[in-house]
Amino acid sequence: MAGSGRRPEHRGPPELFYDEAEARKYTQNSRVVEIQSQMSERAVELLGLPEDRPCLLLDVGCGSGLSGDYISEEGHYWIGMDISSAMLDVAVEREVEGDLLLADVGHGIPFRPGMFDGCISISAVQWLCNADKKSHSPPKRLYRFFSTLYTALARGSRAVLQLYPENSEQLELITAQAMRAGFTGGMVVDYPNSAKAKKFFLCLFVGASSTLPKGLGTECADEEIHQAKFTNERTRFRNVKGKSVKKSRDWILEKKERRRRQGKEVRADTKYTGRKRRPQF
Repeated sequence: MAGSGRRPEHRGPPELFYDEAEARKYTQNSRVVEIQSQMSERAVELLGLPEDRPCLLLDVGCGSGLSGDYISEEGHYWIGMDISSAMLDVAVEREVEGDLLLADVGHGIPFRPGMFDGCISISAVQWLCNADKKSHSPPKRLYRFFSTLYTALARGSRAVLQLYPENSEQLELITAQAMRAGFTGGMVVDYPNSAKAKKFFLCLFVGASSTLPKGLGTECADEEIHQAKFTNERTRFRNVKGKSVKKSRDWILEKKERRRRQGKEVRADTKYTGRKRRPQF
């Protein structure tokens, strides 16, 4: 179940909380859409995908497809899994580009070995720590999820799971079951000193261990962001991740070039590319 960017206050399972009305309300909330897009962008960035080809990604807890929208924008393909039929119904109504599967990931990932080039999940994995039925054992469900996910991912790929742990014990349980399943890696924490902006990303590697990416929000990063706010050429500076600012002319040109390399039909560049239109009265 895709998240709203804040810790869920409800305790019940997501398939019961999100009825059709709630699912539609959630998806139409502009603040939710913005936060979801930001977290999805960060998760895909942490995957470290190659830029010269489209990849097939698994979206665990895809919800109504908000995170999938960003994956599609980046020129990749995706398959989404979610336990909420109401959320998936909204995704179908929105005509998302990915394929959708109604499933409980606590029962495992039902795809062939090595099928995916990466996996992201936004605000979903913490639900596996809940024992919503008498037969549910959180450690067993987590291990089943991680062991089958490990098998479904290609060697050398990554899984990046953004989550909202309720406490340190829950965080340790999730991480321990991931490592037991064969993953290496660890937790990347963005903005660790901010109560509102703090985000946890479990960054997992399949096969050879890689260097764990650094979290955002260090003193150096904050200084660069502060300086960027006072530049006159807002569309020309690059942010601390080395990427052009979203929706700027540079960002649009880079995105069009990536799509050309993927063999997609793209409009020709003109002097009007990326230029904001004046409001009509």
